[in-house]
Amino acid sequence: MSGPPPAVAAVRSAVRPGLRGSPQPVLVAVSGGADSLALAAAVAFEAPRAGVPAGAVTVDHGLQPGSAGRARRTADLVRDLGLDPVLVLPVTVRADGGPEGAARTARYAALAGAAAGHGARVALGHTLDDQAETVLLGLGRGSGPRSVAGMVAERPPFWRPLLGVRRSATREACAALGLPVWDDPWNTDPAHRRARLRAEVLPLLEDVLGGGVAPALARTAALLREDLDALDGLAAGHLARLTGDGALPVAGLVALPAALRRRVLRGWLRDAGVPDLQAAHLGAVDALLTGWRGQGPVALPGGAEALRASGRLVLRPAGCRGGRARPAADPRPVPDPEEQHP
Repeated sequence: MSGPPPAVAAVRSAVRPGLRGSPQPVLVAVSGGADSLALAAAVAFEAPRAGVPAGAVTVDHGLQPGSAGRARRTADLVRDLGLDPVLVLPVTVRADGGPEGAARTARYAALAGAAAGHGARVALGHTLDDQAETVLLGLGRGSGPRSVAGMVAERPPFWRPLLGVRRSATREACAALGLPVWDDPWNTDPAHRRARLRAEVLPLLEDVLGGGVAPALARTAALLREDLDALDGLAAGHLARLTGDGALPVAGLVALPAALRRRVLRGWLRDAGVPDLQAAHLGAVDALLTGWRGQGPVALPGGAEALRASGRLVLRPAGCRGGRARPAADPRPVPDPEEQHP
């Protein structure tokens, strides 16, 4: 008895361990493209064998003519695969943050809401090729090692089982299963940075470097994530050891290497509820340790202030300011554990 076509088998093999390893229900995020359709078909095949309830969700961004009808057709298609429930979620995409960023924000908010409402995790169809593009985007932004480390396979409520699968395999799987693929014109529109990376930059790198670039980038991201996770774990330990009465001792912090010290500061500020932390804020707080010249408090998002007093770093809540705070104006984002994904 012959098995499934190789591409179909590859996608099923990618989802099988995650389904067998957790009884939590799964909702597959399906756009109608090859990656998400191949994922939906694989989950529909493997989930019943693993005893895991599996449905799907498609998001209608309302940005292209006929998007509502396309979302309904996608929902009908995955329903025919055996997934249940199948949700269609219209979203409002705001104007701020650029079209790609705003659509991504709206989409992930809708998917997270669906996950919470159904007690499920959301399976996303990001492939090895998406990972390579994400690494290149992170390098270009220069926003720190976490963005270069790419996407993670599991960060609740999101699950990305196809990060080791090539995009060509998902398209081959859809063809083998007779699934009609919708190619989003945004994915080839040169107005969008990721589309140009896909169409121009990666093929050029493949040509210049003799092939294998996308797997090499994905492999580099995985190795870097291991290092970063280790550093974050060390920093969490130092933070727990040093924190007392909500303050941090200057002497204990300055003795740490910069990579650990800044992670400790970031954890301290985030634990205190400081929102929208940016690179300049973190740098200004770090300067209270490494560039101390008697400067005043550092203004932080949300109205709080960080200041140095009696050999300690202290966080003063919003509304308790007693002096002139020095704002930080550099808009570069602090490298965040949440990668920049498509």
